[in-house]
Amino acid sequence: MPDRQRLIDIRLDDKTLVRRSAEVEHERAVAIYDLIEENSFAPEGDFAGPYLLRLRLEDNRLIFDIRNGTDAPLTEVGLPLTAFQSLVKDYFLVCESYYAAIRTAPPSKIEAIDQGRRALHDEGATLLLQRLKGRIALDFATARRLFTLICILHVRG
Repeated sequence: MPDRQRLIDIRLDDKTLVRRSAEVEHERAVAIYDLIEENSFAPEGDFAGPYLLRLRLEDNRLIFDIRNGTDAPLTEVGLPLTAFQSLVKDYFLVCESYYAAIRTAPPSKIEAIDQGRRALHDEGATLLLQRLKGRIALDFATARRLFTLICILHVRG
């Protein structure tokens, strides 16, 4: 059964997004690739996986549109984004510093900024696990990669 409690496809709603930087596109591609390769995802209820996931923002909520392997809708889980807003903002600021630093800063500064970035990422994953408890079961690595996608959905250009 473990192979059935996983994601096999993930798509982001691009309707509200304008254009992303090369760094953001790279982060998106890596997060999705890593998620597909290894994840643990089990929505609560009598559903059979594997699953397709469509993520979108709607009225300040993150919508997990969960579908079966033939793309038929199974359930939707809405998650208020209020709790994530300051964390996502801080994550963006640290990421901007990181991308600027990798061009010119010494390795010690890059490493320090990256540690901060990873800590915020871990905090986002922990918050996501808490908010989805009882609705979608995830492991920490899956939550961490999904947090990356939440951040990318916030990019407005």
